[in-house]
Amino acid sequence: MAAVVEVEVGGGAAGERELDEVDMSDLSPEEQWRVEHARMHAKHRGHEAMHAEMVLILIATLVVAQLLLVQWKQRHPRSYNMVTLFQMWVVPLYFTVKLHWWRFLLIWILFSAVTAFVTFRATRKPLVQTTPRLVYKWFLLIYKISYATGIVGYMAVMFTLFGLNLLFKIKPEDAMDFGISLLFYGLYYGVLERDFAEMCADYMASTIGFYSESGMPTKHLSDSVCAVCGQRIFVDVSEEGIIENTYRLSCNHVFHEFCIRGWCIVGKKQTCPYCKEKVDLKRMFSNPWERPHVMYGQLLDWLRYLVAWQPVIIGLVQGINYVLGLE
Repeated sequence: MAAVVEVEVGGGAAGERELDEVDMSDLSPEEQWRVEHARMHAKHRGHEAMHAEMVLILIATLVVAQLLLVQWKQRHPRSYNMVTLFQMWVVPLYFTVKLHWWRFLLIWILFSAVTAFVTFRATRKPLVQTTPRLVYKWFLLIYKISYATGIVGYMAVMFTLFGLNLLFKIKPEDAMDFGISLLFYGLYYGVLERDFAEMCADYMASTIGFYSESGMPTKHLSDSVCAVCGQRIFVDVSEEGIIENTYRLSCNHVFHEFCIRGWCIVGKKQTCPYCKEKVDLKRMFSNPWERPHVMYGQLLDWLRYLVAWQPVIIGLVQGINYVLGLE
């Protein structure tokens, strides 16, 4: 260990030669990491001006990319959402194969298979009556699982930071890896399912005919029919349902409570499926224990940018640095 310390404090060309001569096979993993860290510092010593230039390129690229993405989203939202969804679905797959994360790959394949089947059902014409319920049940299930997984992962990270993992004789690095992994699983699949659910909700609602993104509905909505799923409503608004209740929006249109909650939370819609009047989510989720679901959905929308576009922007920055000869 003394030899390692001497190498780390060495400077200049002599320090770099000493680092290169260290036998890594005789060192523990922690000591190997320290030597690698010292080698990196020795390699980049005296490159402060170059590093400042690289930081400026990164900041400028982030600002320009953000402006372009905002304009794209405002002018062509459909193509923006499709490209974003495709990137969120594919980009993690590349890192999974590269880093040999086989557990993530297995879960990704299972999720993709079931979601592909559900999406196929949602885009068929004519739409089978049971399909809307199937779609919302699947995506609501994934939403709740991702929410719970993210909470457990966050708590595991916090417990590790406060040292509570030692009460269970768990190493800090193991506890942190466990927490971060659960947090990643929860946030990633939460973001992915919301985008797929939004796409399926648009297809189904337009197929049923009570909803159109750009025009008037093609069917008249009866008071006894839910505009989300197209099925009859048997429970009055004032009655308590056995399986689910009936919900009336401020525009006086009524829906199955399960359908309108899926439409607003999972499908990311905040307007009435029929008349497009804005939905008051605070009124719909008056129970304080349900409001975190809304905030969690807003967090997932913000993370879409990080998951889908951040790797692309970082790759672009690396390409610019390579062209300019910066390391």
